[in-house]
Amino acid sequence: MRVVIAGGGTGGHLYPGIAVARELLARRSDAQVSFAGTARGIESRVVPREGLPLDLIRSGGLKGKSLADRARGASLLPLGLIDAWRIVSARRPDVVIGVGGYSSGPVVLVASLRGVPTMLLEQNAVPGLTNRLLARVVRSAAVTFDSTAAFFGSKAFVSGNPVRPEFLATAGSSQESAIDDQASGIRVLVFGGSQGAHAINVAMVEAAAQLAAGRPHLRLTHQTGERDVEMVRAAYGAAGLQAVVEPFLFDMGRQLGQADVIVCRAGATTLAEITAGGKAAILVPLPTATDDHQRKNAEALVAKGAAEVLLQQEMTGAVLAERLLALAADRERRMRMSAAARSLARPDAARVIVDRALELVGR
Repeated sequence: MRVVIAGGGTGGHLYPGIAVARELLARRSDAQVSFAGTARGIESRVVPREGLPLDLIRSGGLKGKSLADRARGASLLPLGLIDAWRIVSARRPDVVIGVGGYSSGPVVLVASLRGVPTMLLEQNAVPGLTNRLLARVVRSAAVTFDSTAAFFGSKAFVSGNPVRPEFLATAGSSQESAIDDQASGIRVLVFGGSQGAHAINVAMVEAAAQLAAGRPHLRLTHQTGERDVEMVRAAYGAAGLQAVVEPFLFDMGRQLGQADVIVCRAGATTLAEITAGGKAAILVPLPTATDDHQRKNAEALVAKGAAEVLLQQEMTGAVLAERLLALAADRERRMRMSAAARSLARPDAARVIVDRALELVGR
């Protein structure tokens, strides 16, 4: 059984595809899984580490960013279609699964035109441009939220957002069993998605001295992205905080499993990983996200008592430090948030999606 998983660009698109690939390989000894993506996307770093082939496609965005970026995206479209035709011809897939991102569109479109069964994964409450355009040509669409099904009509099925097995295996593994949190050190994981988040990085730099004064045994792990790594390291070092600061964390499942509190954006895949791990979180939605979907994602967790929301326009170092210190000091509240988060998890999402993919190819 040959499967092409197309898309990526960011971890929010790619990692659900990785989860589905692992489920397929675990269940089908005859499965041959490959990815299609861009050279500049996160897939160029992550997919080879998974031991899976990656076919490159020339592609760019058609919405948002600058006029020059949109013009470049438009100019790459015919080249992307040529690349997609080449990939589909070479791989001869039994099914193509699009996970979102620029490179998903050409591959799913070409596969559909050639009669190959196709499926979309839509992680967010409101579909992105690529998936909205593809909704008419695909055979099936896996959605995370009930409300999203309307965008895809009868093709939609609610699966939840698949997460990699390590997030399920480490669920609740921080234990939270220490009698004296002050002595043992609260573990805080900070990240802004696969590319980092400058606003969160700056706020944490501003918060460093206040955090060190209020909680000297705090232990931080911070994924900054390439741009801010030295700035954040220097600030934590000057404040005397215990911190591991890296541009990218390849072992995010383990890091999340060890954390007591998370500070992060509110992308759908990030939230699926947090709920799978049952973690208390302070969410800072990306204010420029399409249709404000990150705020909507975050509000769903807040409504269940699983997280706090701190809007970026209201976030300062002092405010973030105050929120973190309050949560670090209240173990019972962290436990309640953890239980609420875990109740929202869909640990069977990858299995449900693979079941549908097998139905599409009649196996």
